[in-house]
Amino acid sequence: MAHIFSLRTRTWLADNLALLSFFTLTGVLNERFVAGMEWNEVLRARLIGAPLMLLTARPYGIWRDWVMLRSGAVQSSKAKAFASDTLALLSFQVPIYSAIIGVSGASDATLVSGILGATTIMLLCGRPYGLWLDTVRKWMGAPTLGQPRPK
Repeated sequence: MAHIFSLRTRTWLADNLALLSFFTLTGVLNERFVAGMEWNEVLRARLIGAPLMLLTARPYGIWRDWVMLRSGAVQSSKAKAFASDTLALLSFQVPIYSAIIGVSGASDATLVSGILGATTIMLLCGRPYGLWLDTVRKWMGAPTLGQPRPK
């Protein structure tokens, strides 16, 4: 499969697969069990979220790589990698997620709960998602951080 698609396409596919799989699950859990949204609101949020994830997955992958490289986290300590992945995820995804649940009909109270829940999730998931992203990239034959990019 690695040779069927160009490097750019494989990277785009990997970033999208990683983001869609990871954050569809965490989004549903947050919206239903933390924010207290009704299942129909959760479904609306996921239907709004999926196309937005397709639009933002690769830009996030680029942002995350830039944050990780700029901070020196690639060849550094696990603590620095954890902090950099977390910072990248918080700064990019929380504003987008807030807009998704706001547009999908969350009331003021559930909107605040959802944003706080998402922030907590991003704090907990920054590094696990970064590792998941790198794993999916490897599976798809796309370069990961610290790996030279083929020409």
